Amino acid sequence: MKVNFAGRQLDLSDCHVMGILNVTPDSFSDGGQFNSVDAALLRAKQMVADGAAFIDVGGESTRPGAAPVSTQQELDRVCPVVEAIARELDVVVSVDTSNPMVMAETVKIGAGLINDVRALQRDGAPEVAAQAGVPVCLMHIQGEPDTMQDSPNYRNVRREVSSFLTERVRVAEAAGVLPENIILDPGFGFGKTVEHNVQLLAGMEQMHMLGHPLLIGISRKSMLGVITGREVNERLSASLAAATISAMKGASILRVHDVRETVDAVKVVTAVKEAM
Repeated sequence: MKVNFAGRQLDLSDCHVMGILNVTPDSFSDGGQFNSVDAALLRAKQMVADGAAFIDVGGESTRPGAAPVSTQQELDRVCPVVEAIARELDVVVSVDTSNPMVMAETVKIGAGLINDVRALQRDGAPEVAAQAGVPVCLMHIQGEPDTMQDSPNYRNVRREVSSFLTERVRVAEAAGVLPENIILDPGFGFGKTVEHNVQLLAGMEQMHMLGHPLLIGISRKSMLGVITGREVNERLSASLAAATISAMKGASILRVHDVRETVDAVKVVTAVKEAM
């Protein structure tokens, strides 16, 4: 299944790696490390050299308890980095944002994917995404980032996540987003307990019934810390295990901090799948 990301064609029947680039002071794992354009571009170059097909640029932290930022602040953080990466590197630039103005402005300067943790729920977002004409990733979230981990509750997490995403696909398509431009993310860690996350990962195949490619982001997340007892920067092995499971279960995009190691894991999965 080939998808056009602002002129770059990628086959999403294969598994690709997306490198995380947070240009924020407060993201949970790498906040404050890549705040300057030079530092961000250097990091992006390394991730592309390591095999990343996507660079996901985020200007607002969505960790639990994160404070919101103004539209201008997000634009000031994100736009120079997106422009520099799009100009200098052969990679799909993804923008991790829920803000319609940020979506519109970053696509104008080279972004090829809108990655929205709120699944186009903000006013005007579906229409802006449709006008932008690039693929959009719709993620499941229960609540808002500042409160989502207070008391996550589901009767059946797999069914409810699928139902939410089905409804958001309907809204996006009604606004004019093309069906072939929709990617789905079950939202690991976004309003979910460790048990909910494990249930989603175990039953990830069910998400394919929704008919769209899957983006999976589990890298270094707290669920892995709870399972292993490791601090955030000691979760490489756990992250690779989760990435390998996701790739085996048919994920199209893995959103990760550790690109080189994940690319190697995906190569092994691909070789095994081809031999099956």
